[in-house]
Amino acid sequence: MSSDSPADQPCTCIALRRAARSMTAIYDAALRPAALRITQFSILRILARLGPLPVTRLAEEAALDRSTMGRNLDPLERRGLVRLDPDPADRRARIAALTEAGAAAIAAALPHWRAAQAEIDARLAPGALASLAALAQHP
Repeated sequence: MSSDSPADQPCTCIALRRAARSMTAIYDAALRPAALRITQFSILRILARLGPLPVTRLAEEAALDRSTMGRNLDPLERRGLVRLDPDPADRRARIAALTEAGAAAIAAALPHWRAAQAEIDARLAPGALASLAALAQHP
């Protein structure tokens, strides 16, 4: 078998998954003093930016499936960082809203997030983030 065979080439998908897990670990470690994981921090920031949202829409904004969003919201609600209320238009649905404690948690976590952001930015080649973002836009 030649070294140019597909079996000898690294799988781009696996490499990107490993990179994503590594980056998640960097953010999670940086946010540990704020007692947040990167997914939770991102959810709080989405709510700060967009205001109260139906959980399904919040999941779309965070690029998570609905059940994963629920698992991420539960501890945030228990800590009083988000409030979940019934949707007046559909009592089966819930609306997620950032609380004052959630806004304070964002403020406390922001310096840690910025440090992780700087570390990752230093590791990325110029233009790499733009290329990855363009990949994320593919249907």
